[in-house]
Amino acid sequence: MQPFRKPFQLDPVFPFELVLQGVRRYETELPDHLHDLYELVYVHDGQGTFFIDGSLYEKKAGDLFLIPGNTVHRAFPSSGDPIVSTALFFAPSLVHAESLDDGHHPLRCFERARKSKQHKAELTQPARLAVEAAIEAIAGELQTAAAGYRHAVKLHLQQLLLALSRLPMHEEAPRSDLLPGPKWVHDALRTIDLDPVRCGGLKELASAACVSAPHFSRVFKQMTGMNVTDYVGAKRLVAAKERLLSTDDNVEAIANDCGFLGLPHFYQAFKKLTGMTPRGYRLQSRLEPKE
Repeated sequence: MQPFRKPFQLDPVFPFELVLQGVRRYETELPDHLHDLYELVYVHDGQGTFFIDGSLYEKKAGDLFLIPGNTVHRAFPSSGDPIVSTALFFAPSLVHAESLDDGHHPLRCFERARKSKQHKAELTQPARLAVEAAIEAIAGELQTAAAGYRHAVKLHLQQLLLALSRLPMHEEAPRSDLLPGPKWVHDALRTIDLDPVRCGGLKELASAACVSAPHFSRVFKQMTGMNVTDYVGAKRLVAAKERLLSTDDNVEAIANDCGFLGLPHFYQAFKKLTGMTPRGYRLQSRLEPKE
């Protein structure tokens, strides 16, 4: 039986989801499944077992599990003592960053887990308290949604991943293997981030990477959780939102400058992402009280 591919409906600009202290019962758990997103699972209470990539792990309070994207897994909570756990889901593109050549990458802990086939992190009591504090901080930012909350969530997540990457492991990966995915996909992400208007589409990006378009598309989706068109479009919308808030340029000029095919296309894409029109978004921001 093929594993079930779990779908997600995430904001392409902020591909992150938190399931805080969910109660996991045997009868409601998914069968063997996988997804493109990376997943961190922290157990607050209860007990059971966890099947991840062909191995079974004991699951109890204080345990933390690292599940890289597209890894088959399944939980088996105890029927008499259901699991209470927090799960953090995110696309690798949310935390991708330039290498500073110090042996670290935000997804290092996941890549070590994949290579060593050891998906359960051994946490000391201080490490458990740090994980719980990070989860609490992320949940608080998402609940209040104050200005900059997404940046705060990303920073808390990156700090958590850094702490996990420093945990001792039975098998250290060579430094050249720490970056998940080939170098060309990181180059493509950087190209899009720097200039989402002139970066080109799938054909141009694949050509620059010297790989076929189908292969580029497949690897890109594994890294970002979305296809090239949606990712580039999301980045263009971010640029358009900044122009709407920081200038008095008319909406049509902004649409054209940010790479949209006229006003109808811009309005449709903007409303799908934000739930309002570009003019409505600009007006609302100017009516909000300034602190």
